[in-house]
Amino acid sequence: MPNCSESLRSGGAARCAVCDGKFGLVRHYSWRTPLCSKKCVDRFRARRESDRNWVGWLQITFNQLPENRARAL
Repeated sequence: MPNCSESLRSGGAARCAVCDGKFGLVRHYSWRTPLCSKKCVDRFRARRESDRNWVGWLQITFNQLPENRARAL
């Protein structure tokens, strides 16, 4: 059974931030986030990109509100 103080002292993540998988011999990083594979790196970057694009969707939504359409006419 591992000692609790040892796991706290390591300070590193025990699992991948995307898939919650265990790390192998190679650990990948994106924005200081530990990831287990290149596949998870690609998924992490795609998620960050989609999170960055929410402002555009918000603007589209506000432009399609009925009161905004009336003002445009």
